[in-house]
Amino acid sequence: MALKLKDLLDILDELAPVELAEAWDNPGLQVGFLDQTITKIVLSLDPTIQAVQYALSQEAQVLVTHHPLIFKPISSIRDGEYPGGVVYEAIRGGLSIVAMHTNLDAAHEGINTVLASLLGLENIEPLYQNKVGEQGASRRSAEMSNIKTGIGRIGNLVSPISLPAFISTVKKLLGLSVVKVVSKRSVTVSRVAVVGGSGGSLIREAWQKGADLLLTGDVTYHQAREAEFLGLAVIDGGHFATERVAFKAFGKQLQAQLQNRGWKVSIVFNERESDPLVPL
Repeated sequence: MALKLKDLLDILDELAPVELAEAWDNPGLQVGFLDQTITKIVLSLDPTIQAVQYALSQEAQVLVTHHPLIFKPISSIRDGEYPGGVVYEAIRGGLSIVAMHTNLDAAHEGINTVLASLLGLENIEPLYQNKVGEQGASRRSAEMSNIKTGIGRIGNLVSPISLPAFISTVKKLLGLSVVKVVSKRSVTVSRVAVVGGSGGSLIREAWQKGADLLLTGDVTYHQAREAEFLGLAVIDGGHFATERVAFKAFGKQLQAQLQNRGWKVSIVFNERESDPLVPL
């Protein structure tokens, strides 16, 4: 039996339940037709025109992204505008778009767990626990509150290493030549917190849970000052790099899930995608 888009949505919801998403977020189906037959999927961090055109060039039927294409209701779909132009291009090419955002960030085996694992952390636990199952939540939401879901992850390295050595590890993992660092003193890194994407707001939580260092992106000037005051080392690897490497690894999880269920679907990662913010 062929995989339909509605089947894929069910699998994605098992891996990253929509209940885990933040209230302001809009994960799930952005563009598409539930009965569409799926034989090929492209993964890309962002739902850009480049990503849509790449997916169409690969003859894929679905583009699965981390960031949603539509956050707020739009009044019109017009070519040459954003996000309408991307929606228009996808519909014209018969391409469905599905987003897995803060629900995948918070999921038990989601973006942040993958990132923590790639760094070799052990005894991984959520950095900030989601308040799942509180106000009129479903039974499934209540059950999820008992497992390791939440924003960010924190864990321990097998052996403590120096800050310069850990910075080198991060650069290699994220494919970066330069990162921003907050640290005015020599730090031995043993306990590490990670928040893929934008995580400067969780500096205090990382410090309170005993982290020596927080790896994240989009750290503001004043957040950096707070970390400096607390004595918490911070590596800002950028929003794009800290999420992309983990989202790519998640694609392998999805491929395994589909194979285990007997669906022969090809998954391709958009290697041509690039960070919109480039240092010069």
